[in-house]
Amino acid sequence: MPDSPPVAPATPDGPLREFVDHLRVERKLAANTVAAYGSDLRPYVAFLQKRGLGLEAVTPPVLTDFLWERRSRLKATSLARLGESLRQFHRFLKSEGRCAQDPTENLSSPKTPQRLPKVLGVDEVNRLLAHAPSSTPRTLRFKAMLEVLYASGLRVSELVGLPTNGVDLELGFLRVFGKGGKERVVPVNRRAVHAIKSYWDTRKDLPDSHGFAFVGPGGKPLTRVAFWYELRRWARAAGVHRPLSPHTLRHSFATHLLRGGADLRAVQEMLGHADISTTQIYTHVDRQGLKDAHRKFHPRG
Repeated sequence: MPDSPPVAPATPDGPLREFVDHLRVERKLAANTVAAYGSDLRPYVAFLQKRGLGLEAVTPPVLTDFLWERRSRLKATSLARLGESLRQFHRFLKSEGRCAQDPTENLSSPKTPQRLPKVLGVDEVNRLLAHAPSSTPRTLRFKAMLEVLYASGLRVSELVGLPTNGVDLELGFLRVFGKGGKERVVPVNRRAVHAIKSYWDTRKDLPDSHGFAFVGPGGKPLTRVAFWYELRRWARAAGVHRPLSPHTLRHSFATHLLRGGADLRAVQEMLGHADISTTQIYTHVDRQGLKDAHRKFHPRG
């Protein structure tokens, strides 16, 4: 009787889809985070398929080969993130009974140097916020978004997705749903409130309570990429020529608050950080500012 043909290993793309669904539905991670896991793990799945390996056949040497192959294409920070994606994926597979062993248990990640966030000086922020080339709805909208971003420290995804019913102009608060769907309430200053009112006054048909606070001509919210491009154009026109992103204003918000004497825990709550160690990096940024000032102004600096 002829031998039965060998059973082909189960392809890993199905479990990857299950993992992505798990991140999105059960863990309720932000869409951008889920997308990052997917972009990390798709090359891994392709690597295994090319070698005819199923997930149950993955061993530490296989992981090492994959990471070595990716090493030349990735920065240290991206390689560290890839290692974490592999760990989360294989832990999920083991917990679901798809694999008996977790080959990432002893996987070490490259140490990455701590990079301090780039922040703007107060004078640069003032130039950005003082720039007002016209009073068109588009200009007033972007001006309001900038004021809100610097006044609240929102993530850009939180800003573009801010609902109308999440804005309390009377009390000066925003109700925000951040990473993992966690809700927080963030105060904003009078200038931000005034900028929002000025923009909303140009909107003939303010969306109902389920609409977005900042919309384009079609009534849809701006994308993160569209906001980033608009920010770069606005910054150049305002005379701020250094590279910046929406997150630069979030970093500046936190650093300037701490420099002014704000409590670290309060800043943590406003930023929506789960761990205060994430917020503490801004204290290092402020120390760097002190060092720069000392170097610049001390006679023997």
